[in-house]
Formats: sequence, structure tokens, C-alpha cells
Amino acid sequence: MSDVSPPEPARNVVLVHGAYADGSSWADVIPILQRAGLNATAVQNPLTSLADDVAATRRALDRQDGPTVLAGHSWAGTVITEAGDHPNVSALVYVAARAPDVGEDYAALAAKYPTPPANAGLVHHDGFAQLSEEAFLADFAGGVDEARARALYAVQGPIAGDLFKARTTTAAWRDKPCYYSISTLDRTTAPELERFLAQRMHATTIEVESSHLAMVTHPEAIADLILKAAQGTNQNGGG
Repeated sequence: MSDVSPPEPARNVVLVHGAYADGSSWADVIPILQRAGLNATAVQNPLTSLADDVAATRRALDRQDGPTVLAGHSWAGTVITEAGDHPNVSALVYVAARAPDVGEDYAALAAKYPTPPANAGLVHHDGFAQLSEEAFLADFAGGVDEARARALYAVQGPIAGDLFKARTTTAAWRDKPCYYSISTLDRTTAPELERFLAQRMHATTIEVESSHLAMVTHPEAIADLILKAAQGTNQNGGG
């Protein structure tokens, strides 16, 4: 028999929101995780730079008392890729998320795939950008109840105009167990790109028939994936 002990299950999860959002985008997932006994913390990213978002995420990770699942949606995939080398992080969960390699030009990578409709809805003002209400409701939050989608639009975080130009200095997904949720109806990130990223990191992968906001439209599926990451289990041989 092997003398190697199984990894200690994570009892904490840190949830990182993406661009055009804030921590409330995880509000439907958090109660499910709490009922399962996990300590959940949602980061509030300033969205002013990759360094600022990573710093906010690291502060949250510093407060955890042991193994922690680090989950990121959309732009936050870049953030957790950079911050995921934190010693408390036991696994990474990507939800329709970016996952750049070290120093990779992500825009050039994304350009190899179909251009998502949401890109046309960016509105720039004073060095920051947001999605127009039309693009937010139709493309970013497709399938979300209209009242909820309008509330999410109201708390949309403006992003620094050069936010997406930042490049990572590490790729934590190369060293940590990874899990990925692909949104098959995504109009903000091409599902084909999401599949490539999941395959590249050899992630345990699920596909959800959802828009970009799978954690709002399918919170049970996303929570289940996070719980699998917490237990160190996979369902497709990835890892």
C-alpha cells in the first residue's frame, strides 16, 4: 500500500468575480456551499489593474485557515491564474473563464476563435469601460431573470480601459488541480475558446447550457463543481 495520504479536503472557497460584475454575481452559489459546510468568501475586485485584482484576491486567501478552492469567473480566470500559486490554494475552478499561460497575449489567442457579440457593446468613458445595458442584458446575462439581470447591471463594475492588456507572470493551472465549467450558450467568451482552455489545463470539465453567467443561471452545477474541487475528486479523468 502507498504511504501517501490523500489530500486534506478544502474547507474554504474564495470566489472571484469577473469584469462587468461584482461579488454579488456569486450570491446564488454561496448558500449552497455554506450548506455543504464550506467557508465562502467573495472578493470585490477593483478592476483597475491585474495587480490590484490579484492583491485583493491574495488578501482574501491570506485570511483562510487551510486548504482553499480558488474559483474565478470570466476575467477572474486571469486573476486566479496569477494568484493561484498562493500556498493556501488546493485547487482552481474556472467558470467560463480566461486561463492565460505565462506572458501569453490572450487577445491574440482569443482572436483565433469566433468574436462574441458582447464585444460590440463596450462603452468607454474617462479611461474606463462598461457594457451597454442592451449588451449586458442580451449577451452577458442571457437567460437570467430580467429583474435580476437589471440588478446585476446596476452593480456592474467599470473596468480600466487597459485591464485586458495585462499579462500574467505565472500560470497556477500548471501546478494545481483544475476544474472548468464551459458555458455552451456564451455570448461573451467563445465556447470554443473555453473548450481549448479546459483541454490545455487538463481540467475536470463540465458543460452547462448557459450564458456567460452560469453561476447565476445554474448555481447548483457550479457549486457541485466547486465541491468536487474541495474534495479533490474529478469526473472525467482530468486533473
